[in-house]
Amino acid sequence: MTEPRNRATCDAVELIDQLRELAGADPAEVRQVVSEVLAALDRAAGGTLREQLPETIRVNLDSADSVRR
Repeated sequence: MTEPRNRATCDAVELIDQLRELAGADPAEVRQVVSEVLAALDRAAGGTLREQLPETIRVNLDSADSVRR
């Protein structure tokens, strides 16, 4: 049986690989895609996800929201 921590690490690596494939190799594009996805998840959660994230990520969500509008 895989330990939850190892499973989470494998899932994170897989997600990172998928984001790189989606957004290309450009780190700025990857950050933009991640910010847009997190902003969408935050909207779907009624703004409660934002409260769980570090300040540096919340700033990126604010900029992703302003680009979307």
